[in-house]
Amino acid sequence: MNGPVRKVAVACMVLFAALMINANWIQVGDASNLKAEPSNSRQVNQKLERQRGTIVAGSDTIADSVPVNDQYRYQRRYSNGPLYANVTGYDALVNETALEKSQDAFLSGSDDRLFVSRVSDLLTGRKQRGGTVVTTIVPALQQVAAAQLGNRKGAVVALNPQTGAILAMVTAPTYDPNTYASHTAATVTQYDKTLNADPNQPLLNRAAQQTYPPGSTFKLITAAAALESGKFTPDSKVNSPTVLQLPQSSTPLTNFGGESCGDGVQDTIRDALRISCNTAFGSLGMAIGANAIADQAAKFGFGSTIPGFPLAEAESVFPPGLQNDKAHTAQSAIGQFDVRVTPLQMAEVSAAIGNDGTLMKPYIVDKYLGPDLKTISTTSPSTLSKPISGDVAAELNQMMQLVVTSGTGTSAQIPDVAVAGKTGTAEHGNGAPAHAWFTGFAPAQNPKVAVAVIVEDGGGELAATGGAVAAPIAQQVMAKALEVLK
Repeated sequence: MNGPVRKVAVACMVLFAALMINANWIQVGDASNLKAEPSNSRQVNQKLERQRGTIVAGSDTIADSVPVNDQYRYQRRYSNGPLYANVTGYDALVNETALEKSQDAFLSGSDDRLFVSRVSDLLTGRKQRGGTVVTTIVPALQQVAAAQLGNRKGAVVALNPQTGAILAMVTAPTYDPNTYASHTAATVTQYDKTLNADPNQPLLNRAAQQTYPPGSTFKLITAAAALESGKFTPDSKVNSPTVLQLPQSSTPLTNFGGESCGDGVQDTIRDALRISCNTAFGSLGMAIGANAIADQAAKFGFGSTIPGFPLAEAESVFPPGLQNDKAHTAQSAIGQFDVRVTPLQMAEVSAAIGNDGTLMKPYIVDKYLGPDLKTISTTSPSTLSKPISGDVAAELNQMMQLVVTSGTGTSAQIPDVAVAGKTGTAEHGNGAPAHAWFTGFAPAQNPKVAVAVIVEDGGGELAATGGAVAAPIAQQVMAKALEVLK
């Protein structure tokens, strides 16, 4: 009799232990997952019954929470929502994106930095309040960039080369985050479904999340690798035939419009950059080798993302394994083949050149304010890397100025201001119009702004170029920056 009783007792103990473990796991171990469950209505109610903090750009409040008369107490509101959508993201019933997501703890008031404020709210009987996130975005630049890009698919990024502060980040097409803030679940679900089904991808932040072939803007990196090697100077001559026959390939490399560079045989690196000579840079790429270009690209940030960057970001890519593939090395040296880059990355390249070879860490959150609007913390500029020496940066700076004064980038000229830049016209498919690029900075000495502009498919113009389509947009953004950043 004792044997069966013992077995039953042991079984009961095992079941009881399993029950305790499961209960503890649900309450502690899996608490965060249960909290985030879309079906957790209690969590949604708690979230929307408190006043979420604001997101600010300059003197403009671009996201705040306003009282409403429905089952919840507050609803998110986005002033000029489509203009800032890729920066603010949205705060919906069950999820968040962009700054609304990465800064959720601070905006909701649960961040440890707001502990004193929470205690004060508790003692005074106030509802928990969120803090304010102040961005680095300059509204005037954001507006100009959006207006200049217009309805064309693409992106514009502007940043301060000396600090890394992002001054403008625009993408098109865009969307209205106010619809996501609706308290009607069916409205939110339908809007989300519609946007995700849109082939134009309005939810995609093209400035940081999308990679493109950089075209001739990548020649800045190839030139940097050559100059850093110590084997070349801006006046070094490289082969620049009208048609460059690539080793082990039946596909020749040609120049835009079949043009000749230099005397049709050789050209200097300086002049080849000015006129954006493909055959010269293809030859240069093969001369310095794929490893040197890949290493230089990595120093600028290819193959990695910005540590702690609060927006979703894609890695820029230089194709690996090209050591013995001279044909693809030549194509990669001019930003074609499998080279992929984000507009933010190309803005970083220009910023580093303009900042004497030092790349400052890009950031988009300037400071954090408590519910009483007192400053809690401020972002301090920091160095991300030193991709090139000061001497090489100065040489590239001078070369980029020639691009704007007498080369392919004359549309980026600003009266009485020295501008440095590089155009790009990137092929990306048989028969498809090329992407139009421009990247650069102004003033050339001691720059206040660095930019990158891409217009997908050249804005629909079959013969579009970076100089004709993207450079004028960059010119307007840089000119406005020089006007307002005094």
